[in-house]
Amino acid sequence: MIALDTSSLIEYLSGGEGADVDAVETALEHKQAVLPPVVLSELLSDPTLSAYVAGVLKELPLLSLLGGFWERAGYLRSKLIRRGQKAPLVDSLIAQVCIDHGVPLVSRDVDFRHFVRHGGLRLLPK
Repeated sequence: MIALDTSSLIEYLSGGEGADVDAVETALEHKQAVLPPVVLSELLSDPTLSAYVAGVLKELPLLSLLGGFWERAGYLRSKLIRRGQKAPLVDSLIAQVCIDHGVPLVSRDVDFRHFVRHGGLRLLPK
């Protein structure tokens, strides 16, 4: 399984290029793609999103929230903030669900590097 972040999915859907776009395409082709629930919410929030693309996105499996998720996400975010690192709430939720499932995240968002260094998130592409 490979979790897909909003940034890389948007780039993929818009026909962009990059190692992350290639990783999204490969994960989708091999039916290895999963979504953190927050990513699905972010994508469906786009009022210009076509009904077709929304339907495809809703067919992708979602990572489940495990017991204690909200507490772990809060502590993870707190740990980064204490270190003076940028830790947006949405990114904290995405990182924690991936960490809980031991699933790497495909993202072009550089803010996730702090979650790699201090939280154990695995990020693709390397």
